[in-house]
Amino acid sequence: MPRASTRPTSRDVAREAGVSQAAVSLVLGDKWRGRVSETTAERVREAARTLGYRPNLAARNLRLGRTRTVLLVVPALTTEFFAGVYTGAARVASRHGFGVVLYPSPEGIGPARDPFASAQAALDGVIASSMAAEALTAIRGDQLPLVMLDSDPAAAGTTVNLDIADGVRQVAEHLLGLGHRHFLHLGADVPSWTFEVRARELESRLGRVPGTSLRTARSPISIKGAEAAAETALASGNRVTAVVCDDDQLAAGVYKAARRLGLRVPADLSVTGMDDLALATAIDPELTTVRLDAELFGERGMQALLAVLNGEQPSATGIPVHLEVRGSTTRVP
Repeated sequence: MPRASTRPTSRDVAREAGVSQAAVSLVLGDKWRGRVSETTAERVREAARTLGYRPNLAARNLRLGRTRTVLLVVPALTTEFFAGVYTGAARVASRHGFGVVLYPSPEGIGPARDPFASAQAALDGVIASSMAAEALTAIRGDQLPLVMLDSDPAAAGTTVNLDIADGVRQVAEHLLGLGHRHFLHLGADVPSWTFEVRARELESRLGRVPGTSLRTARSPISIKGAEAAAETALASGNRVTAVVCDDDQLAAGVYKAARRLGLRVPADLSVTGMDDLALATAIDPELTTVRLDAELFGERGMQALLAVLNGEQPSATGIPVHLEVRGSTTRVP
């Protein structure tokens, strides 16, 4: 047992666990599977915990030519969704000895200031949301190993996507099943593949049912902006019984617009959202919305980048989403 003032080494861990230093290196480098037993691996991990051993990351990174740092580029952190993405990505990263630097792009899109001048040299790879894709040019992150979230698989290299089209399908089938035929789509005024998919899928689903009508209004992703856009659209005189929103914040804006116009949710107007933020159950009535698992999204993004860094092909399977039916939707009046 080394003195308390001496930093434990891999040799100390090997002695404590009764194994070779090579075995310690394999286990702590997460390369032990198929080379040492599970029992041995756990013994090494326990010895490292007991001794308080921490690998010399600087020396290892210099040897491997890696910094073990990943940049996560997201829109401005105006909702908890991207905080969840970060949490999931960081959870997986930590298990593999990586750190995650968060880089929010101001106002959701467009390049922010370069977070550090030598970004390329300081990073192993980048995970980026399509809504913040332009920010990549500011840091030249598109020249690093890259995984895009919520992005067109035909345009990007490696992508990880939520099954947004299926979420819109679930919303359309739910509202059509309640007898709704006259719809307003309150879309996010953001140039992004994910919002294009939502608009296209909604139009396709509703277009298959005779007698339906669909109007579209655009809004910035904010409650205030959505209130103004929805009030203008709903006051136009054209009949609408259901509003499909691209985001829960937009749905909250619709609630406020409806109240100003003397409309009741859901008695006069059914409303749906997308994301299932905390906001969805804070408003009254609680919002029917599509739950997007932000943490799982971040986990899958990080797993995909780790696969790319290891020269492997990540899975292209979409992440399932689920419609949470609550009090904001009911049968057509």
